[in-house]
Amino acid sequence: MEQGEFRAPPEGGRRSDDPGAWRWLCLDHVREFNQRYNYFSGMSPEEINEAQRPHAGWERETRAFSASAASPPPRWRDFADPLDAIGARFQEKLREARGRQDGKPLSGDDRKALRALGLGFDADRKALRTRYTELVRKYHPDHNGGDRSFEKALQDVIAAYAHLRKAAAFV
Repeated sequence: MEQGEFRAPPEGGRRSDDPGAWRWLCLDHVREFNQRYNYFSGMSPEEINEAQRPHAGWERETRAFSASAASPPPRWRDFADPLDAIGARFQEKLREARGRQDGKPLSGDDRKALRALGLGFDADRKALRTRYTELVRKYHPDHNGGDRSFEKALQDVIAAYAHLRKAAAFV
């Protein structure tokens, strides 16, 4: 007989949280046990219905979802940001959302490609070409001594440029 490492409820079913009621079985015996185990054996139809109802165990309302509970004010309501670290990030997100000065629309893929090239959202076609040339020279193996560690970055730059070249904002 092997040492048991798998926990199984007692033969009559587990009805309490008594840790001593568990049995320890080896893998072969636990497989055999699982074939014939029935959690609902010995229960009345009412007990089975109570155990199977959709929200069994969720009767108690939590404070956050309670209709009568008032939420406390946020802990950060009196927070001061003297370096404008949070506000500056918010302003940057607003600038991104606003779009370009010339009013040409940018898709999400356009924005992602501009970030890959390290360009602002107001970049024009000339800035796009200049930045592309600069990055290709930086990452291409012929220009960086044969270092192939920048291969992925070069592929990203080429894909971003190929996408932006055909984008509505740069046509």
